[in-house]
Amino acid sequence: MINTLPMTLLAQIDDVAIFQTAAFISDSINEPDAKHDCIKPQSQAIYGALNLGLHVNDEPAKVLDNRMRLLAAINEKLAHWSSESKPPLWIKSLHWVNQVHGKQIHDIDITALNMKPMAADAMISQQDGLGLAIMTADCVPIVLYQPASGQIAAIHAGWQGLACGVIQSTVQRFTQSGSVKAWIGVCISQDNYEVGMHVRDQLLKGCIDNKSLTPDGIDSFDRLYVVDSDIPLNHDDNAQHLHKTVDKPSSCATLTSDKIKLNLPKLAVDQLSAAGVMLGNPLPISCSYADEHYYSYRRQTHLQQPATGRMALVIVRGAAT
Repeated sequence: MINTLPMTLLAQIDDVAIFQTAAFISDSINEPDAKHDCIKPQSQAIYGALNLGLHVNDEPAKVLDNRMRLLAAINEKLAHWSSESKPPLWIKSLHWVNQVHGKQIHDIDITALNMKPMAADAMISQQDGLGLAIMTADCVPIVLYQPASGQIAAIHAGWQGLACGVIQSTVQRFTQSGSVKAWIGVCISQDNYEVGMHVRDQLLKGCIDNKSLTPDGIDSFDRLYVVDSDIPLNHDDNAQHLHKTVDKPSSCATLTSDKIKLNLPKLAVDQLSAAGVMLGNPLPISCSYADEHYYSYRRQTHLQQPATGRMALVIVRGAAT
């Protein structure tokens, strides 16, 4: 199963593993054809091989089956780590939330099981034998692990989450002493993330209000995370062809005609650093918009597709059999 499921192992430490899923298996797309099709409007939804989102008008039974396939593939992978000195590991469940672009944190360990997913943008747990899954299609997914306590967490950080302090709030839930390590999954790059100046203004205000960046980060905000849209960052003709603004401002935003490109992954890394968290994987990471093996809400919008799927960054803490 693992060889046919679009899933990559990003890291493994102790009894914890991090997996990134994709829309398609890496060799299932003919790259020249994919780039050619990228500039053409498409009228059909693209759900790919492993859509994990129940909220994108895909068949619910198929999505639930995909989630079960993912659970089985993770357990198959965990079983491969067993040795004479280490018993096989497994997980009994994957946990999901209804992501709402805020900073509500779902504590798996103290919440009663409910058929309806919790409305939250982060999850934490100190149990073994389970996994936490964050869905994205451009936003920044982050997972955390503290070896000293065994606690794991998963965070959904779009620009709204980065503005309201979801990273800082989640890190503060690690109450025991000891270093915390983070991994960032596939998300949209600065090259392809053009937004209005109001998004920059709300991000900067949020970072100031929540003290989620260092003073130097606040003072150098534009230099570190913002470039003018007229400055080319990437010479990919197909990506440049599709540039339009599809950001979702809050109801209180003041719209302007100014356009910029924001570096959300770097902002997330620096917010993690300000919170005392060390990054486990280096930047740059794959861009969800530019690489058609992944889902991208922005690409879906530019191609005039009615819907697209969702991938997941998953952190699991195995239990011994």
